[in-house]
Amino acid sequence: MQQSVSIRDLSLNFGNVKVLERLNLDIAQGEFIVLLGPSGCGKSTLLNCIAGLLDVSAGQIFINGKNVTWMEPKDRGIGMVFQSYALYPQMSVEKNLSFGLRVSGMKKDEIDRRVKRASEILQIEPLLQRKPANLSGGQRQRVAIGRALVRDVDVFLFDEPLSNLDAKLRSDLRVEIKRLHQRLKNTMIYVTHDQIEALTLADRIAIMKNGVIQQLADPHTIYNKPTNLYVAGFIGSPAMNFIEGDLRDGAFVAKDGTSIPVGSYAYLNGAGSGPAVLGIRPEHIFVGEAAQGMPYQADVEIEIVEPMGSETLAWTTIAGKPVTFRCSSDIDIHAGDKMRVGFDVARGSLFDAKSENRL
Repeated sequence: MQQSVSIRDLSLNFGNVKVLERLNLDIAQGEFIVLLGPSGCGKSTLLNCIAGLLDVSAGQIFINGKNVTWMEPKDRGIGMVFQSYALYPQMSVEKNLSFGLRVSGMKKDEIDRRVKRASEILQIEPLLQRKPANLSGGQRQRVAIGRALVRDVDVFLFDEPLSNLDAKLRSDLRVEIKRLHQRLKNTMIYVTHDQIEALTLADRIAIMKNGVIQQLADPHTIYNKPTNLYVAGFIGSPAMNFIEGDLRDGAFVAKDGTSIPVGSYAYLNGAGSGPAVLGIRPEHIFVGEAAQGMPYQADVEIEIVEPMGSETLAWTTIAGKPVTFRCSSDIDIHAGDKMRVGFDVARGSLFDAKSENRL
């Protein structure tokens, strides 16, 4: 498949501080890639390097096969949408959309055609004569996206575009961005710290930590087969439960001595024993009748219950560790209740305690 963006051995230093170090990334034509990680992990820095807003210390950046490492942002064939809308307050929506095109000397009929197309796609036609002050946050962000759209480029870069919006608007615009990608089929690189945005939007997610990509995979793989403890703990809400212990003779023995059968977990083809960490997601712990037949079962006391509408979250202790699980809101569950829970390690994750890598 043709590569839209290729990053080769990219490094960026601020003085003695290494922000990105020998980073490599290939993005296919038309792919939606999300750069995900906490503040300070290097995701926005990487996006700004691709955009040409930061000069790299070493390495190369290719867009559609062309080396753009030292090109000006305007010459790279990219459109960028920032976290702040960065609209000109004195200009109407129409003039905000067309400003860059007018400055570049494009003919008026071509400008009108592009503004009309962008406003139709983003459903902002009734807003074209309004000023930004008379728009809602969601409408302003649509205009900011439209300003990138009129450039008619191959690669769109989004830097946390929804983080200034409330939860309902974020959800609505997330769907709009997904629809936009399906319609345009352009390459999109999207930076966020919100895992829900990443899981719902991405073809592939690059999870970053300290300027290094920890795992690059589709959302299903990232969620179900995290490559290390960091990825496992970062993805999922509530977070994955972790129990420390040792692998011995086909079983996982927790620190408090609880033995948990490992069963058909894939590592068993010849892997040895030693300190390990067992990870189980809250939705993979079953309650009551659903726990029957599970390889590991235990009777526990419910400590905290948190109703969430369609489901209920509950906290208890398994193998001496606090554990969260989810169950249907149809199940009547209260703090202090005694219940049977169970799970199958084959649906969980095992990590080497020393390297923190998946077994």
